[in-house]
Amino acid sequence: MTITCDVAVLGGGTGGYVAAIRAAQLGKEVVIIERSKLGGTCLHRGCIPTKSLLRSAEVFSLLNQAEAYGIESAGGRLVFPKVQARKREIVDKLHQGVQYLMRKNKIRVVEGSGRIIGPSIFSPRSGAVAVELPDGEMETVVSDHLVIATGSRPRVIPGLEPDGVFILSSDEAVDLEKLPASILIVGGGVIGVEWASMLRDFGVEVTLVEMAQQILPGEDEEAARELSRLLQKRGVNILTGVELRPDTYTSGEGGVSISAAHQGQDLTFEASQMFVSIGRTANVEDIGLENTDIRVEKGSIAVNAHFQTGESHIYAVGDCIGGLQLAHAASHEGLAAVNHLAGQPGHRYDPLFVPRCVYTHPQIGSVGMTESRARELGRSVKSAKVPFSAIAKALIEGHSDGFAKVVVDTQTNDLVGVQIIGPHATELIAEASLAAVLDATPWEVGNAVHAHPTLSEALGEAMLAIDGSAIHI
Repeated sequence: MTITCDVAVLGGGTGGYVAAIRAAQLGKEVVIIERSKLGGTCLHRGCIPTKSLLRSAEVFSLLNQAEAYGIESAGGRLVFPKVQARKREIVDKLHQGVQYLMRKNKIRVVEGSGRIIGPSIFSPRSGAVAVELPDGEMETVVSDHLVIATGSRPRVIPGLEPDGVFILSSDEAVDLEKLPASILIVGGGVIGVEWASMLRDFGVEVTLVEMAQQILPGEDEEAARELSRLLQKRGVNILTGVELRPDTYTSGEGGVSISAAHQGQDLTFEASQMFVSIGRTANVEDIGLENTDIRVEKGSIAVNAHFQTGESHIYAVGDCIGGLQLAHAASHEGLAAVNHLAGQPGHRYDPLFVPRCVYTHPQIGSVGMTESRARELGRSVKSAKVPFSAIAKALIEGHSDGFAKVVVDTQTNDLVGVQIIGPHATELIAEASLAAVLDATPWEVGNAVHAHPTLSEALGEAMLAIDGSAIHI
């Protein structure tokens, strides 16, 4: 059977279904091909379930600190199956919401595994998609334009492949039935530190090891050091500059054991389970790219500024193109791609305007470049930093660690980057993101009225501090 449409989308994750909705809004007939569940990794195995678990961990931690707020509480008990049940309810509700959006926008959903095919009797050019349905039957989707949004999967270390019992990736960890007594987290990127923060709040003994010299490689050094300090203060054992030796890995009734080199010494790590979080790999295999002129560079699909591949009628967005592997980045890439293929003016997309969020305790929100990265690129910059300990609302909240940092180009006074580590940083970074999009100067942001007492005052003060005009520091 052949299905024809204006736009086909291969992959129903965040980037894919947003692209499909935008195309439908523009009057296109749209088909979306998804082999599993609409919503993809973000909804089912990543962002949403993880943040639900993090919220439960935060509430449990707050309950244990209630006396600091003048509240005597006793008998607070963690019931992890209920934590998981709450997570599933949230995921199911959002999944139903995505399915509703498909119906509302009259988008046809084809469930099955799709492979791009070359020129054939179905189409004189490559880009049609052969779909193997769950019952083994085949359908072919032929479209004027194709958007590839096949996402990514957890990267593995040879010899330390996840087995769901002793070695976990984020895919298995979100469905843990019970908490381990201890865990070794391999990788101090965003996923690793979020799970370290969460599991520690749940009472798990956590050791986190990272090959680089700081956790959150690529992010602001001061923010990474502050997060490391605060995680260690809460009992997380963190070691950087660690090189694991996978050939020494063993597992059994006592858990896992593995050796590593650290600062010229040999170490052995033991824990109930191991969690491997060393990044994600683009899903570019077995989707038929060899039948096209699409290039794969460094494991990801190569695209131009409009997200076109080597074949101009085929676009690619989201994790499969590398870059910022973030759900909100994928969404905006999907919007930009569809606007372009439909001849719409669209919106400006710049990765530097994409906020990066870490949902640890405390949170980190950042946008733009770090100070060190700007200097590496030869820019003359200056920075200012305001601690949350100077902000009344942070003291009221009971979370006054961290700071807001602003980086500015000294020659143009352009805002180069903002880094916030502290309470609700992932929400506060939105103002900095808007400022970057609007090309606002620090003076303009600083002189916007920030309500008192609010956490947003930290960013306002940091903007003013660039020119020595901050009031409360």
